[in-house]
This record gives sequence, structure tokens and C-alpha cells, in this order.
Amino acid sequence: MFSKACEHGIKAIIYIAVQSMNQRRVKIGEIAENAGSPEAFTAKVLGLLTKHEIVNSLTGPYGGFYMDADRLDEIKLIQIVEAIDGDAIFRGCGLGLETCSPEKPCPVHEKFATVRNELKNMLQQTSVYDLAMGIKDGKTTLIR
Repeated sequence: MFSKACEHGIKAIIYIAVQSMNQRRVKIGEIAENAGSPEAFTAKVLGLLTKHEIVNSLTGPYGGFYMDADRLDEIKLIQIVEAIDGDAIFRGCGLGLETCSPEKPCPVHEKFATVRNELKNMLQQTSVYDLAMGIKDGKTTLIR
């Protein structure tokens, strides 16, 4: 459903959020290892998320990636998805047709529109804090 970049970005953000709750900045290698993604790819995705002010970066020996713990509840999953993948997941045809529309729908148009709206609603309502707390409480995992 999401691009690989988006999947890795979400996992990286969750890991950074958990560490930020413990007042830790984390280096790219640690993030990549714990998100299960290649380091160079993770760096590229985090650069994009830094540009969109979702995550912060500090250079130097005590630097690393971090998030303002007070903002974790304000940052919604949809912001991460849109920063990396744009809004294409919320538009377009479920079968990839160029001409699909309410006036000339594809065979899955109505059902896909319902799923897409539910997905958008979930992404708008789910905060990074919610996801990080699932990891912190041991109810969810980033490990395969």
C-alpha cells in the first residue's frame, strides 16, 4: 500500500520517537538497524522528513536525529505519508486506470473509495505518540 520509502520512514520515525521520549538522539546507523532498512536509504528518507520538519537533526559527536517529545501527539501519520509519498494514495484508481471517475468508474471504484477514505481517516487520527507508546508498552514491535 505504501512505498518502501514510506514504510521505512514510518518505522524510522517510530524508533526515533521512542528514543526521543527517553531524551536520546540517535545516529543513522542505529535507526537503520532498528527500522530494518539500508542506512543510505534511511538517511535519504530522514532528510526528506527533516525538510518537512517532522524530525530534527543535530550534527556533531552528540548529535543525531530526534523529535520534540512535546510534539509527538501533534504529528500525525498522514504527515509522514504525504511528505514521502505525496497524496497519490488518496487519489487515482484502485486498478490503475487513467480514466476512472465517479462518472466512468472502474469495477472496484466504490469499494476502493471506501477503503481509501477509511485509510485517510486512520492516518489523520493516528499520532506518532500513539505508535511510539505501542512500542514502549511492548504491545507492538518493529522487529520482523
